[in-house]
Amino acid sequence: MTMERRLFGSAGFDVPVVGMGTWRTFDVRGRAAEDNAREVVDQALTAGANLMDSSPMYGEAERVLAGALEGRRDAAIVATKVWTPSAEEGRAQVARALDLYRGHLDLYQIHNLVNWRDHLVMLETLKASGRINAIGATHYREDALTELAGVMRTGRIGAVQVPYNPIQREVEREVLPLAAALGLGVVIMRPFAEGALFKRTPSAAELEPLKPFGVTTWSQALLKWSLSDPRCHVAIPATSKPARMLENARAGSPPWFSAEERDYVARLATR
Repeated sequence: MTMERRLFGSAGFDVPVVGMGTWRTFDVRGRAAEDNAREVVDQALTAGANLMDSSPMYGEAERVLAGALEGRRDAAIVATKVWTPSAEEGRAQVARALDLYRGHLDLYQIHNLVNWRDHLVMLETLKASGRINAIGATHYREDALTELAGVMRTGRIGAVQVPYNPIQREVEREVLPLAAALGLGVVIMRPFAEGALFKRTPSAAELEPLKPFGVTTWSQALLKWSLSDPRCHVAIPATSKPARMLENARAGSPPWFSAEERDYVARLATR
């Protein structure tokens, strides 16, 4: 089971340290593919990795995740996003998602800051009515992080979702220090740099020094690298393989890496 961290401070709720993303992996159609998605969710819930993140940008993922959670919606912390330049379409996206998830979302995020001013007003109204628990904002590009920091400073969001891994560390300059100062939750996307960090996987001998930390695979090393930064709360790796979901979840338990182990993993990743 993964341990939990408080994502939104004293007014928030506990989240697993390792959750689950749905980009690409849940954008599927057909009985076999959707049954496989349900099995991934089975394993995630078994492992305690119950924060599950989606978006209308991800094709069928919102619908497929909702189907995989049928009969057990309350077992998951569901995060999704609004993603459109149109305020009207944004309202429609939110209505669809609320219908899929029994009228309630735990974390509603503005995807890539698209039309964030209009969407933020809408989400604040939904939060006041109790239909969503918390509001967040996301972005993946380095040149958008200054704007993201500006949204953080408004005091109107409770979390950010950003990429963070040994070869994408731009958020260390401003976003992570600011999130810590403001008490915002940090959701880590792309902990594997969209697969780029698997182009050369370290050998078993190279991973041996990390065994005392419960690490036996490169994916676990990478997840524990980001989660050992105390400013980060939950990582959401995506997978279509049920066994990989369990492997990922095992990285969400202490002991955590010190600066020495994090430096070691970064050296393995960047050589």
